[in-house]
Amino acid sequence: MKIAVTGSIATDHLMSFPGRFADQLIADQLHKVSLSFLVDDLVLRRGGVAANIAFGMAQLGLRPVLLGAVGADFADYRSWLERHGVDCQSVHVSEVAHTARFVCTTDTDMCQIASFYAGAMSEARNIELSPVAQRLGGLDLVLVSANDPEAMIRHSAECRERGYAFVADPSQQLARMDGADVIGLIDGADYLMTNDYEKSLLQSKAGLTDEQLLDRVKVRVTTLGKHGAEIAGRDFGTIHVPIAREIQAVDPTGVGDGFRAGFFAALSWGLGLERAAQVGSLLATLVLETVGTQEYDVRRDLFVKRLAESYGDAAAEDVRPHLLP
Repeated sequence: MKIAVTGSIATDHLMSFPGRFADQLIADQLHKVSLSFLVDDLVLRRGGVAANIAFGMAQLGLRPVLLGAVGADFADYRSWLERHGVDCQSVHVSEVAHTARFVCTTDTDMCQIASFYAGAMSEARNIELSPVAQRLGGLDLVLVSANDPEAMIRHSAECRERGYAFVADPSQQLARMDGADVIGLIDGADYLMTNDYEKSLLQSKAGLTDEQLLDRVKVRVTTLGKHGAEIAGRDFGTIHVPIAREIQAVDPTGVGDGFRAGFFAALSWGLGLERAAQVGSLLATLVLETVGTQEYDVRRDLFVKRLAESYGDAAAEDVRPHLLP
């Protein structure tokens, strides 16, 4: 499949706090909270939602097209992505702004406090999908993931106008959108991706029930943290997929991006929704077990072995032929 992944491209600044954020918060004083956490370490990693998803797809043998806006400081990052199989020809380079920055602190409960500096990402609203489709000879799927909010709405609108199948994946940008923006983003989407909290927030802002939501999108995929993922659609009942077995949780940053990469890679192979969610869950687990969002490798034999351990031999055999040796 010819897949374009739109969204943020950023540098991650990741820190660890050797305690619990919850122990530092006083319920009746939250209106004047002023806290500074002394952290143990600082690690700089490559990140951004679109780049993370594209990297994950490439690890599974796809060649996704990355679409987003970056600064002139993107050169080394571009080389990294291209070496790992990501098409970066359509990335927009700003003449005035730096590549976006994500600054995140994680506590011992895997809770996170983060900030995001948009930088060049604000220029993503100027990116058009049509030239990419012309270069590739068409687009089979467009992921509209967290990005400049105006860019996200523009990409969804262009997908509807030109007939491109698309995924609405609002993620953290829901906080910047009102109900009309939400409808403009998701209306007509083939897939809607959220976690359970984002789903509730989206429905509250848009004023949609579960049934009305499925009148707007074909398939809803909701990740539920340690409780796995739930898939619902217009023409089938609810599918629940548990999480894959983990070895040791290290850093949750980018876990959702890993799930999306695995899910849509498996769909591109022609596998069904349940199998796609299983592949997504295992790829998410690989991300969870590393520090950084693009520091893992997919090794076919080990990936298939772990898939069998979590979901059975049939799942492993369905996936094996699609993985690179």
